[in-house]
Amino acid sequence: MSKYIFKRILSLIPTLIGVSFIVFTLLYFTPGDVVTATMGGNAPKEAIEATREALGLKDPFFVQYGRYLKNAIFHLDLGKSYITGEPVTRTLAQVFPNTLKLSFLALSIALFFGIGLGILSAVKKYSVWDQISMIFGLIGLAMPIFWSGLLLILLFSVKWGLLPSSGFASFKYMILPGLALGLQSTAVILRQTRSSMLDVLDQDYIRTARAKGVKENKVVVTHALRNALVPVITTVGLQMGTLLGGSVLTETIFSIPGIGRIMVESIKTRDYPLILGGVLFIALAYCLISILVDILYTLVDPKIKSKK
Repeated sequence: MSKYIFKRILSLIPTLIGVSFIVFTLLYFTPGDVVTATMGGNAPKEAIEATREALGLKDPFFVQYGRYLKNAIFHLDLGKSYITGEPVTRTLAQVFPNTLKLSFLALSIALFFGIGLGILSAVKKYSVWDQISMIFGLIGLAMPIFWSGLLLILLFSVKWGLLPSSGFASFKYMILPGLALGLQSTAVILRQTRSSMLDVLDQDYIRTARAKGVKENKVVVTHALRNALVPVITTVGLQMGTLLGGSVLTETIFSIPGIGRIMVESIKTRDYPLILGGVLFIALAYCLISILVDILYTLVDPKIKSKK
């Protein structure tokens, strides 16, 4: 297992290089640059060209990318912001904890309600509870994050005044963005849990356990849920990556100082080092979550450990 994990960690290097190359290429060939965006089209041509020369923007594509890749690999240096002049690594490290807090809160909400309602829906198949759960799941899948976020602000902040609509000062500020971000993931986990539980509950060993007089709660939790968790864990891992990406909209709506909001502001000013650094941070987190999911597989199903 340790060799497998080591190989997966090594595979992060080509993955991140590939991500950086794709994003760098897209940014390089995008019309316009940070100089014209900040100095304006009426600035003297000599000043614009001098600024581009100082920033290294006049170098060929492979020279710029090779310089960026060399600094990133050997010095862990993602460059400096074109706007503030601050190191990108330091800027992202300051706000990335906020993005992680928001994502983990949203994931906790999704796990609690998604798995709970999924189990209830499977055990009470075709009942009123099942229908309510499936309607909730459809609403969660159909409602985009920016729409649900605005509705939560109008309801809980504007109309009732119960929760703040922006900021990230305390846990109270995290509730609304966590709910908005976690709603869609709740629906996805709910549907996957229900489907997996229905497959397991029809197995012979479940009927045998019930015939032996095992309590229903133990049958559901100990026998059925554990065997149904492998596909659910896969879904949860994918949803964590989705939550990190979805935080871009959520942080913008709720004015949360996180990577998503910084990336949106960087796109407006064409601050390419911050954009690229933010994408790499999210890609790295997504890859690490994928490795963690593989480790969780072995804890849930020992047979998987023996194969690795």
